[in-house]
Amino acid sequence: MQRRTLPLILAFALATPLAALAADNAHNHGAASETHTIQLNNGKKWAIDAPLRKGMESIQASTNKTLHRIHAGKATAADYTAFNKQVNDDVAYIVKNCKLDPKADAELHGLIGQMMNGAEAAQGKQGDAKRADGVVAVAKALNTYGDYFDHKGWKKIDLGH
Repeated sequence: MQRRTLPLILAFALATPLAALAADNAHNHGAASETHTIQLNNGKKWAIDAPLRKGMESIQASTNKTLHRIHAGKATAADYTAFNKQVNDDVAYIVKNCKLDPKADAELHGLIGQMMNGAEAAQGKQGDAKRADGVVAVAKALNTYGDYFDHKGWKKIDLGH
């Protein structure tokens, strides 16, 4: 991703209604809400680069860890704050270092916006009751990423119990 795309991503992230992203609560992991219609690359997954791989794997690890704590009933405000920081740090890394094909980059924007909105909710900016919903929204965006981007070895996050 080019550095000049950060304002566009941030604008999109702020414009995307969080309610549509986190409609399901943490214990009702239904079908993902669609706020961005992502497309394949002529029927194939989009190519990625090393910075995108690194950033997405870090976001996925943080999401899995936080979901585990949520499902165990042990998630604390500090866990959600750490999750928010990790997602934001990883998104900043991706934006700064990722150099995708412009069309792939455009497809990635919606997912990045969903992750940023989810991270914001996890921080508590949408109310404490929405914190777990924010983590679930990030997990759903990550699962969608795996459906549309050619990330070898990518495993979907299990949202079931």
